[in-house]
Amino acid sequence: MQTVGTWWMWVGFTVFVVAMLLVDLLAMRGGKAHRVSFKEAAGWSAVWVAVSLAFAALLWWRLDVTLGREAANTQALAFVTGYLIEKALAVDNVFVWLMLFGAFAIPPELQKRVLALGVFGAIVLRAGMIFGGVWLVHQFHWLLYVFGAFLLYTGVHMWRGADAPAGTPGGALLGWLRRHVNVTDRLHGERFFVTQETDGKTARFVTPLLLVLVLVEISDLIFAVDSIPAIFAVSLDPFIVLTSNVFAILGLRAMYFLLADMAARFSLLKYGLAIVLVFVGAKMLLMDLIHVPVLFALGVVAAIIATSVVLSLRRTPPEHGG
Repeated sequence: MQTVGTWWMWVGFTVFVVAMLLVDLLAMRGGKAHRVSFKEAAGWSAVWVAVSLAFAALLWWRLDVTLGREAANTQALAFVTGYLIEKALAVDNVFVWLMLFGAFAIPPELQKRVLALGVFGAIVLRAGMIFGGVWLVHQFHWLLYVFGAFLLYTGVHMWRGADAPAGTPGGALLGWLRRHVNVTDRLHGERFFVTQETDGKTARFVTPLLLVLVLVEISDLIFAVDSIPAIFAVSLDPFIVLTSNVFAILGLRAMYFLLADMAARFSLLKYGLAIVLVFVGAKMLLMDLIHVPVLFALGVVAAIIATSVVLSLRRTPPEHGG
C-alpha cells in the first residue's frame, strides 16, 4: 500500500496518540469523579481542534519539502476533509451516547471514565478496520462502488428516519448479557466489577456501568461502518485515513460534554449528515466519470454541516401543549 507516511511518521504519530490519551485522562482530573462543566469541555474541544489543525500544517510542511507543493496541498486537504467528515458523523454518535447514559441513569460525573475507555477502544477498533479496508480496496477496487452505494443508501435511510426515535444499539446483546452474567441493580461509583453475596455464595458481578461501556463500543462500531468508507471517498492513503479518523476521535469525549446540554437544539443536524453521506456516496459511485477536487469536496461538506447547524439554532423550538 502506497502512503505518504514514513516509518518514523507512523512511530511519531503512535507516540503522540498515546501521550494525548494520557493527557486526556489526566487533564480532566482523571482520578476524581466530577461533572465536566461546559467551560471545561469547550476549552478542551478547542484544544483538540487546534492540535488537529497544527498536525495538518505540520503534515503540509513535511510533504511540501519532500514531495512538492501539489502533493502537500492535496494530502493536507484530504486530511482536513476526512477530519471534518468524521467529526460531523461523530455528532450522531454523541446523541446515541446521551440516550444510553439516560437509559441507564448514569450521572455526568461517572460518564467520563466510560467515554475515556470508549475512545481508546474506538481508536484500536478503527485502526484495524482502516488497515483492513484499505487493503481490501487495493485488492478489489470495485469495493469502492459497494461502499458508495452503501453510503448512498445509509444517507437516504438517515434522512427518512431523522425524526424517528432511536433504538438502543446492541439491544439483543444487552439482553443476552443480563441473562448470562450477574449484573448489579445499582451503580457502584466508577467500578465495573464488584463482589457480592448471592444464594449464600460470593460471586463476581458486573455493574450497569460496564454494560454501558459495552454499548458505547457497539455504537461506535456501528457508526464506524459509515464513517470509514466515507473517508475512503477522500483518500485511500492509510496514513491520511487513520490520522484524520484518530484526531477526530481524540476530541470526542470533550465534544460529548460540550453538546450534552445542547443536543435538542441541533434538530436538523441529522438531515445535514444524511446529505453529506449521499454526497460522499455519489462521489464514490461517479468517481470514474466526474473528478471532484478535494478542496471542492471539503467546501461542500463544510457548507452542508454549517447550514444544518445554523438552521437548527434558528429554528423555533416546538411549543408543548399543556
